[in-house]
Amino acid sequence: MSNVFVDTNVLAYSVDRHDRAKQARARQILQSLAQDHQPVISTQVLQEFYAATTVKLKQEPLLAKNSLHDFSHLETVQIDVELIEQGIDIGIISRISFWDGLIIAAAERAKCPTIFSEDLKSGQAIRGVSVVNPFIAPLEKVLKTTG
Repeated sequence: MSNVFVDTNVLAYSVDRHDRAKQARARQILQSLAQDHQPVISTQVLQEFYAATTVKLKQEPLLAKNSLHDFSHLETVQIDVELIEQGIDIGIISRISFWDGLIIAAAERAKCPTIFSEDLKSGQAIRGVSVVNPFIAPLEKVLKTTG
């Protein structure tokens, strides 16, 4: 069973009532991951999830908090100073945002060979971590890429 890092957008889509197709896909992705892999997130992902659901999706704060709690069973990487410094380095060297660099650093720390993200460029690999956009390929193919 391999670790797969799950970016904020997958979690946010799982509660997005404005885009039912992406909501269904995100839920399918999370369910399949939970069966065959170890989904991993970070404290950054949880913070971004709360912000995205309350600001962009306009959820009530307590509903967003309850949704966030549903992910408490997932392995969670704690963001610390060392990880922030690594995120900065990754951002500079790879020419990506600091926030995306921090996601890569967290995935690397958790020994995740794959990140599921809609934000990063699908197919690219940074520091040995491959990015897969799970919304653009058949789920069976997406899950096979995770090893």
